[in-house]
Amino acid sequence: MRIADVCAFYTPAGGGVRTYVEAKLRAAGRFGHEMIVIAPGERNEVIRCSSGGVLVMVRSPCLPVDRRYRYFNDEAALHAVLDTWRPDHVEASSPWSSATMVGRWQGAATRSLIMHSDPLAAYAYRWLGGIAPTPHIDRLFGWFWRHLRGLGGMFDMVVCANAQLTDRLQRGGVAKSETVRMGVEPGFFSPSLRSSHLREEALSALGLDAAATLLVGAGRFSAEKRWDMVLRSVDEAKRSRPVGLLLIGDGPKRPKLELLADRLGCALILPRIVDRDELARLLASADALVHGCEAETFCMVAAEARASGIPLIVPDRGAAADQLVPGAGSMYRAGSQQALERALAQEPAVRDTVERDAARHHKILQARQLVDMTSGAQHNVLADRLNRRTEVHFFLGNETFRISRRTAKQFVEFRGRHRFALAVVEVGHVQPHRAVFPYRRDVSENLVHVPRLPVRRQSHELVLARIDFEAGVVGEG
Repeated sequence: MRIADVCAFYTPAGGGVRTYVEAKLRAAGRFGHEMIVIAPGERNEVIRCSSGGVLVMVRSPCLPVDRRYRYFNDEAALHAVLDTWRPDHVEASSPWSSATMVGRWQGAATRSLIMHSDPLAAYAYRWLGGIAPTPHIDRLFGWFWRHLRGLGGMFDMVVCANAQLTDRLQRGGVAKSETVRMGVEPGFFSPSLRSSHLREEALSALGLDAAATLLVGAGRFSAEKRWDMVLRSVDEAKRSRPVGLLLIGDGPKRPKLELLADRLGCALILPRIVDRDELARLLASADALVHGCEAETFCMVAAEARASGIPLIVPDRGAAADQLVPGAGSMYRAGSQQALERALAQEPAVRDTVERDAARHHKILQARQLVDMTSGAQHNVLADRLNRRTEVHFFLGNETFRISRRTAKQFVEFRGRHRFALAVVEVGHVQPHRAVFPYRRDVSENLVHVPRLPVRRQSHELVLARIDFEAGVVGEG
């Protein structure tokens, strides 16, 4: 399948989105997909990656509030790039204007909106949350909810990486919202990378001895991350016990944060760490990760810290809370400096508890999260058009194969010249309802028009089958 990711938030100087995109470019080929990432850039450029993926930069202006980022402003140019590459599926990663541009593109590809941003939580709820309840803020920003509902009508699926955001979108009328949890690529982050020497060096740089607590924070230095609140909270916590913070990142608020850290004397501000191995060693060597932002859509660094076996101190709203394991850290009331101070005043959770969790999830990370990182589950748009309690049958010649909804996405990879049929079968019924289509390049367009059928309200576990479209069934999964 050729997948185009129109990624408005990608920049070589970025954080979590850059990590996500680069991992997807590396992994797509291993799953038989061709990944085309389309991003705003300084000039028009096509970069072919060693992994087989392609990075297409479209000349675009800088974002005024953070000149490390750019934004799509030429809809015709973006449509021309999509016309050139003719993807089978298109992702849009920003709920702003670029998603509207993708929605208005006249190509036949299926499309999904990936919520890499939660503007209401990042701005509206943060600005007004102290003076008005969330339902009142939602009514005040009704224009943005209408925009989101409009995008929901343009896309086959709206994908969120955390259940809180999915629930909020569904309650707001974005009915096709689904949760697809992501993860970290296995092999990079592990408790085994812990270095007592590195930890002692970091504490020494903070003017502390080995008996102190080493906290680490990482992310973009922007207002919605609330790093100033984190710094003030650490400063208050050091009054009751020795504690210091390494804060890693870059962004428009860097000068302000450096001044604040210098005045408080409780933290060091470090540049963004590009070397993933170096970051993995530092995370594993810390005593806990502290995070301030409740507007995270995934919170890559929290997942990396969890995989590194360290406790998390995170707000109770947003995606960071999804990574917290019971007994392996603490949550505090989002946006409350006093609540964070109380959380920091406690000793971090025993590392053994967190390390056991990291070890227990190692095989799951290998088998499941890598698949999620490549957006494999995200592109199951066709299967999501079918009722979740139906069986899906594939007919080729005289053979009939039953497959799961999960493997239904493989239909779009069919490159033979056969006629095929897709059957949606009501659970418990013997006679299938068939919808027969000739093979075409835009197989996905054919499949999504399979008529929906009434289905009994009962669960049914489907057979997983691995399909080779030239040889038939080659194995059961």
